Amino acid sequence: MVIDSNLYWMPYSLFTDVSMLNEFLRAVPQEYGTFGYLKELKDGEDKQIVIEKPKGFQSLNYIGSEYLLEKQLADMEKAGVDQAIMKLPGCQEWLTLELCKRFNNEAYNHTQRSGGKLKALAVVPPYDDEECLAELERAIYELGFAGVQVSAHYGNLYLDNEIFKPFFRKVNEMNIPVYVHHTPVPVQFDSIYEFNNLRRTYGRCIDQSIAVGREIFSGMFEEFPNLKLIHSMLGGGFFTNRNMLFPKSSGNGRFEVGSDKYEDYLRNNIYFEMSHAQPWGKTQLECAVEVLGADHIIYGSSYPVKEQWLMGGPDFVMNLNISSEDKNKILYENAKEIYRV
Repeated sequence: MVIDSNLYWMPYSLFTDVSMLNEFLRAVPQEYGTFGYLKELKDGEDKQIVIEKPKGFQSLNYIGSEYLLEKQLADMEKAGVDQAIMKLPGCQEWLTLELCKRFNNEAYNHTQRSGGKLKALAVVPPYDDEECLAELERAIYELGFAGVQVSAHYGNLYLDNEIFKPFFRKVNEMNIPVYVHHTPVPVQFDSIYEFNNLRRTYGRCIDQSIAVGREIFSGMFEEFPNLKLIHSMLGGGFFTNRNMLFPKSSGNGRFEVGSDKYEDYLRNNIYFEMSHAQPWGKTQLECAVEVLGADHIIYGSSYPVKEQWLMGGPDFVMNLNISSEDKNKILYENAKEIYRV
């Protein structure tokens, strides 16, 4: 069995309904240096929404035809993927409540037509607002969504900020998983935006590593022990820095020690979704499994960013030099348990 825990989805009506498209583009936060626009593709046969940050530098691209249900299901079958968890590709950061409601409704309809192949994650603004929290409850309890999705940061604020506490208090009470999606660039990005791979790949990794570190060191899990945060991009390659961040002793007071509680947070509250297997490479993924543990790594493909990541992803994991038990955890069992699919 294979569950792809990172299948991107956007409502197709976003590309056909002018009013909805305009509402979406108005929500893009230009005040934070993010810009969006629509462009035609293939002689007008297809449309793409382009998000830039900063202006003139693309960070997100949404192509309408890639989110058609028939294509998604056909590609999943070809790839040997049995089920997938649907989420939005990066726009969680700025959607208004009204857009969230509409996206949730359309995601529900999309999954209902999938014959059980697709499960959705709710999207709501993560604020202390009774209407936002009511929408979260509706999506989970009435629409049957598998969890909620958030961005690693909103504007200049990462998730450990006080402004998000009421939201996480509610999530903690509901005991539902939270998928933490990377944003196109971290809060500070002046030194990386000029180069495409630094901006679009390394920028996402920086953002995730900062987010995971802040969550752990802020102590937010003391207050919200039921939180299960699933970070994309393997937490920005968090396994490469894990041991350095939690030294057993410093000897001279230069580093914070007493890391047992941080290890507990990492073990009990943080999970890592790989986003896509092949770009990491065999050696890096095997290292991630050794350092983080197979029970904390979840398979994802980032489909449809690159179709080959979906088509070859499960086989890539199966060819890792790890146990069959660990392969099953990564490809299926962890997602089944966390998302309750």
